[in-house]
Parts: sequence; C-alpha cells; structure tokens
Amino acid sequence: MVRHATTRSQNNTSGQQTFGEQRLLVCQSDALVLSRARRFRQRTEHAHAAFTLVELLVTVGVLVLLVLLFTQLLNSAANITTLGHKQMDCDSQARQLLDRMAVDFAQWVKRSDVDFFAKGTVAPNSVGGAMTGNDQIAFYSAVPGYYPSSGYQSPVSLVAYRINSLNTAAAFNKLERLGKGLVWNGVGCGATTCTPVVFMPLIIAATWPAATSSSLADPDLNYETIGPQVFRFEYCYLLRSNGSLSITPPSDVSGIAAIVADIAVIDSKSKVLLSDAQITSLAGQLVDYAAGMVPGQLRNNWQNALNANTNLMRPAFSGIRLYERSFYLSPPTL
Repeated sequence: MVRHATTRSQNNTSGQQTFGEQRLLVCQSDALVLSRARRFRQRTEHAHAAFTLVELLVTVGVLVLLVLLFTQLLNSAANITTLGHKQMDCDSQARQLLDRMAVDFAQWVKRSDVDFFAKGTVAPNSVGGAMTGNDQIAFYSAVPGYYPSSGYQSPVSLVAYRINSLNTAAAFNKLERLGKGLVWNGVGCGATTCTPVVFMPLIIAATWPAATSSSLADPDLNYETIGPQVFRFEYCYLLRSNGSLSITPPSDVSGIAAIVADIAVIDSKSKVLLSDAQITSLAGQLVDYAAGMVPGQLRNNWQNALNANTNLMRPAFSGIRLYERSFYLSPPTL
C-alpha cells in the first residue's frame, strides 16, 4: 500500500511538472508570436514611411525639369539684358555723332566762291567722284575747331568726315572728324605758316590733302576719332528743286536742301568678335546709294544684307545697328 501510494504521489508530481512546463512553453510561444508580430508591424511601418524607387525617380525627374526651366528663363533674361545693353551702347554713340553732324551741317558756309569736297563734286571744285564704299565729305563750317597757337582766329573751320582706310592706323575702320580752325585771311601767325580760309579757285584738295583722303594723316593732328564703332558711312543729297534724292550735287550748293546720311554702328563687345578684315568685308556688303532711291530704302537694303549674311558669327550681328538722318542745310521749303 505504501508503495502504491508513493507511486501515485510521484505520478501526481510528474503530472504537475509536465503541466507547468506546457504552460511555460505556451507562454514562451505567445511571447515569441507577439515579438514577431511587433517586429513585423515595425517593419511594415518603416516600409510605409520610406520612399519607393518609383517615387524617387519621379521626384528627381520633376526637380531636373524645374532646374532646366529656371536655367532657360535665366538665360533668356541674360540674353535680353545683353542685347539691350548693346543697343543702348550703339544708340549712345550714334546720338553723339549725329548731333555733332547736325551742328556742322547746319553751319555749312553755303557760298559759291568757296570750295567743298563731296560725293559727285567736279571741277572747279575738289573732285569727289563716285566714292564707292565709305563716303567722305569736307566743307567750311562756322563752328570752332583746333586753331593754331598764334594768329587771329576766324569763326570758320574746315570740317571733314571719313572712315579711316589705312590698315596700320589706330583709327582703321573708325569714323574720324577733322575740325581745323582757320585764321583770318591775310593775317599771319608769326614764324608759323597758317593757312587761312581760301576762296576759289583755290580748293580744299590742293590746300589740305588730308581732308580729301581716307588714309592720309593730318600734319596738324586735327583728326579725332568721333565714331570708334562706326564702320560704314554713306550719304546722298536731298534736292531743293524737286525733293528727290540724288547721288550728285547740284552746280550751286544752295540747291541742296539736306544731306541724308546713313551709318552702321557695331557695339564694342560685338566688335571684338570680328577681325579688321571681316569688318572691312562686312562694310563692303552694305551697298551704296543709287539713283532713284527714296528715304529709308538704303537702310532697309543694309538690314536685308545683314540678315542674309551667313559667313560671320551671328552673335556679332546682334550688336549692329543702322541709322539714317537728314541734316537740313537751311529751313526746308519743300
């Protein structure tokens, strides 16, 4: 009996231990499941919090597109600003030059007993000829000039305009103005020989050769560069008789109502892109005045020639501006 009781007691103890172990295993299993569920939930939350590869690609693509659009906008603004500065640079120089011309032409000494040198002039005046390419002009004007250091100054100066054609000169392919102040006729300058205002039959070409040449230097250094960015100069005559344009002047200077001048100006930044030879070639592509033309036609022909040019860099052409102005020698009566 005692043995059976002992055996039953041992069996009861063993069963209690097995049940406890099972409960422990169940608890451990539940804890493991909870731990795995917690890790899965955390992993899922992290997965939902991050960007997918597709989302990253779309974001980068949009960012690149915005950068490209902003860059194009910035470049367009820079180009517009640069072009505006080029135009203002040309306008500023052309305004100063044309205003100076207006004063000189307005004070032109319009007398038949004094000479003037211009396109189409013939003997007994200084012979100007057809003047293919850049034009020249020389005349007396009642404006101040560079006077000699001694002698009595007259109110008259010899004025001349030209594009310098000497390729070794500092003013090559630039517009120069001669303003030679003259002394009163018959009044000496002491030991210095001063040339006064001369009357016909004495002519400008024989007295002052540099005034009628596109390359000779003035011995008194009275030439100054008034248009360093002007590379083309052309003009014609507006006749008082019928209001038409002519490439030859009338026999009497009083028959000229106005000088119609056209100039081509290139801004300084565009000019450095072209060599002197290219500028000379470009000036040669801008045609001369022809018989039968009307105001504005030459300027339009020049613009068409520039638009059709494919031999030179286009950025250089963006800095070229064309101007035309009429300078009346006396109040128009047309």
